[in-house]
Amino acid sequence: MEAEASRSLKRVSARREGLPWRDLRGWVARIEQHGELARITAEVDPHEELGAVTLLASRQDKSPALLFQTLKGDSSNSRILINMLGASRERYALAVGLDPGATTPEMIQATRSIMSAPIPPVMIPKEQAPVNEVVLTGKDIDLTAFPVPTFWPADGGRFIGTGDITFTASPETGRINVGCYRQMLQGRNRVGLYCSPGKHGLLDREAWWARGEPCEVVAAYGIDPVLFMLAAQSFAAEESELDVAGGIMGRPVELTTAECVSLPIPANAEFVIEGVLRQGDVMAEGPLGEFTGYYGRERSPQPVLEVLAVHHRKSPIFTHALMARYPSCEIGAYYAIMRSARILDDLERIGVPGVVGAYAHPAAASGWGMVVVSMQQKYAGHAAQVLALTAQCPAAAYYTKWVIVVDEDVDPSDFNDVLWALSTRCHPAEDIDVLRNTWSTGLDPSRFPPELRPYGSKVLINACKPHQHLQDFPQSTLLRKSVHDRVRARWTELGFAGPAPRMTTFHPEKS
Repeated sequence: MEAEASRSLKRVSARREGLPWRDLRGWVARIEQHGELARITAEVDPHEELGAVTLLASRQDKSPALLFQTLKGDSSNSRILINMLGASRERYALAVGLDPGATTPEMIQATRSIMSAPIPPVMIPKEQAPVNEVVLTGKDIDLTAFPVPTFWPADGGRFIGTGDITFTASPETGRINVGCYRQMLQGRNRVGLYCSPGKHGLLDREAWWARGEPCEVVAAYGIDPVLFMLAAQSFAAEESELDVAGGIMGRPVELTTAECVSLPIPANAEFVIEGVLRQGDVMAEGPLGEFTGYYGRERSPQPVLEVLAVHHRKSPIFTHALMARYPSCEIGAYYAIMRSARILDDLERIGVPGVVGAYAHPAAASGWGMVVVSMQQKYAGHAAQVLALTAQCPAAAYYTKWVIVVDEDVDPSDFNDVLWALSTRCHPAEDIDVLRNTWSTGLDPSRFPPELRPYGSKVLINACKPHQHLQDFPQSTLLRKSVHDRVRARWTELGFAGPAPRMTTFHPEKS
């Protein structure tokens, strides 16, 4: 299996291109060249209609990115890009420079490689930063002049921050965190900012307030897909999303100096605000239709960002992310692949042997709800060990409810394969355990009363062959590799269109 994975990684990496785009506009041009963009020129109302168009257009995983060019009531010449990545593996591959034709397991392994060579960001002069085409401060700031959507009928307001990145810093170390947090427009220069418990943005905010100081924040709403993807990942406190982004892009992320805060701002973004969160300054926020497919976080007081400066390009493109049931959720294929890569990295660092693959299924609350790990059993209790460590490793600990372990002959990204293993190798009375009081989210609709929602639980399911009976377990029906390869070579001759399926586990050849 290791040799096969190595060959797959080389095949994908060998075709890896550099990233020819430097900003969101370059990304839009690139996906349009690949037939992955739909321009919506007809007038669309940002109030509910834009969300409805996006939902209906994205009910299949091959849906394109949508660029809305004419927004009702807008006089700022703004545009909105939504479904930037969505459920498309092809757009994910284009965004990180991988082969769009690679399989999901190949993309996961290649992602581990390209995320392992960080490049630190660089500062460029203000006058060279495209985001500084227009800079507003003081009374000139009016965020209500821009087209900010209301996505769902019961949303608590207009949400300017859904497809955003948000910078905060640790007062102790100066580490800049890049997160993706929902942000509701509260006025001309006021933005509500909601962070889930345990997230670094919230921890940074509380640390500044504990010192009696306001928390500085920078938020960008028109950003390239690499920064957006990394903002949604879980990194250790000492890791830098900016460094990882540079490594993926093959060049440093360009930052520039802000007007009013000590944090830098992303130089190539479309629209950036800078400001401060002051302890006690709160307003009612939410709810918002969330990634769970339900309205999340009942209306409650949340901290408000006092906006001190706005930077934007002329005719800015706002990036937004519809939160909905898969495949219409912006947290789709990219998140499943990146989270899976992070889980495998975590298990490798912990020192768990025999792990072959992992997949965070996007249909399970957009990759948050279920993780499947495939492994080669090496000793008694090995499967239970992998289950427990996967459940609590940094990349999988947040919200995951279902952790399933399968043997190495099962593709964790193929749910048909996983269901087969669950149905033929799992004995429920003996192979299911539960972890209680685990790290969860305030957006989980299954937990009542709502104040209990930061705490969750996890089901650990062993769908491997029983270790004590490996030798006696019934033999799986498999092809011989020689016959498999011969049929694949004749696929077109046999009259089939498209690439032939590829198996990775085989019946022993005749001796």
